Amino acid sequence: MATRGGYPMNAGSPMNLGGNPMNPNINPMNSGQGGLRIPHAMQQNPGYRTMGTGASPYHQIRELVPESQAYMDLLAFERKLDQTIARKRMEIQEAIKKPITQKRKLRIYISNTYTPAKPEGDEAEKVASWELRVEGKLLEDPGKQKRKFSSFFKSLVIELDKELYGPDNHLVEWHRMPTTQETDGFQVKRPGDVNVKCTLMLMLDHQPPQYKLDPRLARLLGVHTQTRANIMQALWLYIKNNKLQDSHEKEHINCNRYFRQVFNCNRMRFCEIPMKLAGLLQHPDPIIINHMISVDPNDQKKTACYDIDVEVDDPLKGQMSSFLSSTTNQQEIAALEVKIHETIESINHLKTQRDFMLSFSNNPQEFIQDWLKSQCQDLKLMTDTVGNPEAERRSEFYEEPWAQEAVGRYVFSKVQQRRQELEQVLGIRLT
Repeated sequence: MATRGGYPMNAGSPMNLGGNPMNPNINPMNSGQGGLRIPHAMQQNPGYRTMGTGASPYHQIRELVPESQAYMDLLAFERKLDQTIARKRMEIQEAIKKPITQKRKLRIYISNTYTPAKPEGDEAEKVASWELRVEGKLLEDPGKQKRKFSSFFKSLVIELDKELYGPDNHLVEWHRMPTTQETDGFQVKRPGDVNVKCTLMLMLDHQPPQYKLDPRLARLLGVHTQTRANIMQALWLYIKNNKLQDSHEKEHINCNRYFRQVFNCNRMRFCEIPMKLAGLLQHPDPIIINHMISVDPNDQKKTACYDIDVEVDDPLKGQMSSFLSSTTNQQEIAALEVKIHETIESINHLKTQRDFMLSFSNNPQEFIQDWLKSQCQDLKLMTDTVGNPEAERRSEFYEEPWAQEAVGRYVFSKVQQRRQELEQVLGIRLT
């Protein structure tokens, strides 16, 4: 198919109305100034999704097809939508970097059973014993996968009556290790036939870790137990609100009388705060529960319930991660992009055909002359022909001013050529 001004023709090879040869491999979809523009990324990969992907009709097509304005409106809306989605994705990416938790109630069930001693000769246990069980679950937990009870704690210590079980057997301890297998509960079994006082000490496993502040600093900041980041933020707010930052040396803090009592200095640098703060942070207080293990035969099982506050991951965080990694609609979007690409290509093709026919109908004679002229130029390019045979066969071509100089240059080059040949034959250099 030949082209005229970048538009396909029905015969011959490409031509240009201005007389300049054209590349026969040019895609008319992209070269015509009256067609639809396709983004570069979309040309390379029709399924590629970019912000504001879409072609923009030129005014020529808008004049021919007024309905194309609806497409322009959709493009504008798509750009706004893509910008909004991109902004929201960035906000979500920043949000999930921070811990997103919510407070929930964990109900702890502490129960015990008592097995009395059996007479001699009985196959059952001869010594009376009791068994203590510690279990728990989240209240109103909507999650499909239930968290194991032990996953909420860093350690658990059960302290029994030291007078009954001695200094070496009155403590039962569990501490989290990297290889710890989570469990739904803990149980302790000991011999005994009297009521036993026990104390349960549970240390919550905070993520990120939390610390208890020195009482003096806690009163100043209004913070008892918090993460290190929140403590630093509260400390900075106190410094800012009380104007403790040096007005000339911004990296220094002038301590007021309360800070002097806490940090034992009159002045300190910002970079020294983490080191000084480390000595004022302690591990959080454990949760302490006092319980009585009953061995009353008439009460085979006793259960006590305690509710404590725990922090769990917000389900919204999982939804955010799923949204960022979701590829559910990518195939559908890619299929639509391919369809748009094909439609635009078809529109451009029809537009170039229309322009071709319209140009021919307006001035057939001039169109044919320009077409033939372009065909000759294209033929020269295709056959690598040097010069202009059409002009060289006319006498006027040799009457141009350049002809005299060209003859002189030609004669001189021939003389030089003969001189070199003689030098080679005679073996001497002619001067």
